[in-house]
Amino acid sequence: MPIELPPCDHTPSPYSGPSKAELLERRKAVLNQGIFLLYKEPFMPVEGHMQYLWDETGRRYLDCFGGICTVSVGHCHPEVTAALSAQAQLIQHAPTCYLHPTVVEYAEKLAATFPDPLNRVYFVNSGSEANDLAILMARLHTGHHEILSLRNCYHGGNAVGMALTSHHTWKYAVPPMPGFQHLKAPHPVWGPIPYDAPDAGKQYAEEVADLIKFGTSGKVAAYIAEPIQGVGGAVPYPADYLTHAYAHVREAGGVCIADEVQTGFGRTGTNFWGFQNYEVIPDIVVMAKSIGNGFPLAAVVTTDEIASHMTGRIHFNTFGGDPLAMAQGMATLDIMLRDNTMALSKTIGDQLIAGLTLLKDKYPVIADVRGSGLILGVEFVQDGQPASAFTADFFERCKDHGLIVGKGGLHGSVIRLKPPMCLTPADADFLIEVFSEVLSELS
Repeated sequence: MPIELPPCDHTPSPYSGPSKAELLERRKAVLNQGIFLLYKEPFMPVEGHMQYLWDETGRRYLDCFGGICTVSVGHCHPEVTAALSAQAQLIQHAPTCYLHPTVVEYAEKLAATFPDPLNRVYFVNSGSEANDLAILMARLHTGHHEILSLRNCYHGGNAVGMALTSHHTWKYAVPPMPGFQHLKAPHPVWGPIPYDAPDAGKQYAEEVADLIKFGTSGKVAAYIAEPIQGVGGAVPYPADYLTHAYAHVREAGGVCIADEVQTGFGRTGTNFWGFQNYEVIPDIVVMAKSIGNGFPLAAVVTTDEIASHMTGRIHFNTFGGDPLAMAQGMATLDIMLRDNTMALSKTIGDQLIAGLTLLKDKYPVIADVRGSGLILGVEFVQDGQPASAFTADFFERCKDHGLIVGKGGLHGSVIRLKPPMCLTPADADFLIEVFSEVLSELS
């Protein structure tokens, strides 16, 4: 008997476009071959409403990947759509070298979500651009060159993003940019130090001090880390890890950058920004994805002092601060704050963790259930090795049952859950039921 999705009062419009087979052939003929499709049988969503997607046949799915952690308050949220439409009827483009109210109003609201002294905003279009800009700011401010990032991280697909990223699957065989080094990272399954060990965070952070001593001049420009590694498989750190890591970096003259592209905007359920869960304050914060609920939008937030170095030359982003992006971003943030999507993420996340942990107790293939709020990972291991093939089958079968999830980790052995932050308890029950059914099928 098929597992039924919770009721939904939205009726999708009939689809009248090209067939999946026709569209696939046209795509193959014109798009760059490096642009991949996730599923063996391609998924073709043609309409979305809040946490749900409909394919070309009219079948409904629960979206628990959010367009790669990007749709935050819901697909086609009516208030976000209305704000974008209203702005589009007034002026569709105004660069930041003109004066326009929307960019100022949104920057004020966004900056107000940060602790002091983080108060200066620079808008760009993507997380990759934001990380590139953050590295530039760090080097200008410190006068140093060396950048440290963690193994298993992902920070973007441009040149700087690939230099920061430490996953061979996301790096091309071209000469790497100089000045980037990668630290051994904490990991609850594969790391050498159990997270519940005394001083686990301090011990892991010794890697930062050692690399600075042996791999650099002793001075660094920056250390960048995601509060929870996203593409790496929803990997958090021991509670005091960032405290010690930040201290080592600052002692070497560097600044600390928090990549909040996937963890930001209350998704962890306990704080609006992921770094706050570790009781640290970075010098620079980058954000994207959830910020625009699907619109190309990102930002870098930093201090007065660090931002002031940008005045030394002309620097400009054509679409950063664009009125359309600002309208969508501001509407998204207003909904997050009004509806307290952070608290909802905590409630639903706790429900999912409880249900997934019960499945872990029943199925040994689940090695770990981890994360916080609505950024979760389920890691599969067989015979002491990453269960890549099992995870690939699991991933496909979830779609067959009407559930869209993500997949990550270096070996593709982690199921990633990063849905829109409007899931209901009934949606969470559906996810657990699908996981249980698929585990039963594959076991």
